Order: sequence, then structure tokens, then C-alpha cells
Amino acid sequence: MAQPKIAIIFYSTYGTNHTMALEAKSASEAAGAEVRLRRVPETAPKEVVEGQDAWKEQLDQMSDIKEVSHDDMTWADGYFFLTPTRYGNPTSQMRAFIDTLGPLWMEGKLEDKVVTAATSANTTHGGQETTLLTLYTTFMHWGTVIVAPGYTDQSIFEAGGNPYGFSKAAGEMGDAETRALRHQATRLVKKTAKLAA
Repeated sequence: MAQPKIAIIFYSTYGTNHTMALEAKSASEAAGAEVRLRRVPETAPKEVVEGQDAWKEQLDQMSDIKEVSHDDMTWADGYFFLTPTRYGNPTSQMRAFIDTLGPLWMEGKLEDKVVTAATSANTTHGGQETTLLTLYTTFMHWGTVIVAPGYTDQSIFEAGGNPYGFSKAAGEMGDAETRALRHQATRLVKKTAKLAA
């Protein structure tokens, strides 16, 4: 079985999705994948970002992580997208990157890739499920194979029971949440390995 190539693509404002992406990377590598961890470019005005200390500090913390490119999208066999919610949708930063992918989509370079997604919001009902479903609608247009976690592991129930993808209230990761996220990443790697063989 070929070693799957996984691109973990995330946007994080205050750190929750950064932490989630690092866990996904660790789990994917442990499952045997070659991984590229990539962040989505910040598109908010500089004065807005620098006007909030926590936002600026988080951006500084991620400065050593490469920004995602079209090369990463064509390189990967599978994708793990992570983004906070904004009014029940992915962040504008994530959408801005996705909106650049039209040429790859038109050339068929995104089809048959394997994909999953995770998210966070300030509250449990802050749009977590709709954010994931919105992302999956886009991925269906690409012709990807969506690998949702479903209810395939007890950790999913313990972490809140979202079958569409890992989701959490913003903040630190609990043990059950970490297990659920790692299960989803491992599941992505296993399914990608089968399809990439």
C-alpha cells in the first residue's frame, strides 16, 4: 500500500484550529502518512489584526508554518481542512483560498482526492455543523471522496457526537476531543491509502 500524502490546511484566529491542526498532523504521521501542514493566508486588514493582541500573537506563533499553495493541493492525495466558523460558514480567509482553486478544479486536479474537515465555534451551537456541510458542498463540486467520521469510534460520542467532522467550542483540547480528532485524522489516512494504492 502506497504511503498517502496528506495536506492539513487550516486557518486559526486565536489558536484553537492551530492546536487541532497540530494534533491532526501528529495522528496522520503516526498512521503512516507523509504530511504537509499549511496555513491559509491572513486576509484581514493589518490594522484590524494588530488591534487585537491575541490575534496578532497567534499570527506570530504560526509564522514558521508555510502558507498553502496550489502545489500543495496537487501534491496531496488527501486533505484535512480546519477552520473556525463565522456565522455558520467557514472563515472568509478559508473561502478566499478556496476561491482561488478554480483553475485546478477546471483541470480536474482536485477530483478523486480524499477529504475531511473539522471546525470550532465559541459555542456548541455556533454553526459547527453548517460550517462542515458548507465545506463538503464545495468538495462535492470538486469531485472529492468525503470521509466523515460518522459514528465509527466511541470517542466521537464522548467529544459531542458530530458525525460530519470533529467540532468543539473554542479553547483547549480535552482528552475525549483529542481522541476524536485523532481518530478522524487516522481514518482519513487509512481511506486515502486505499484509494491511492
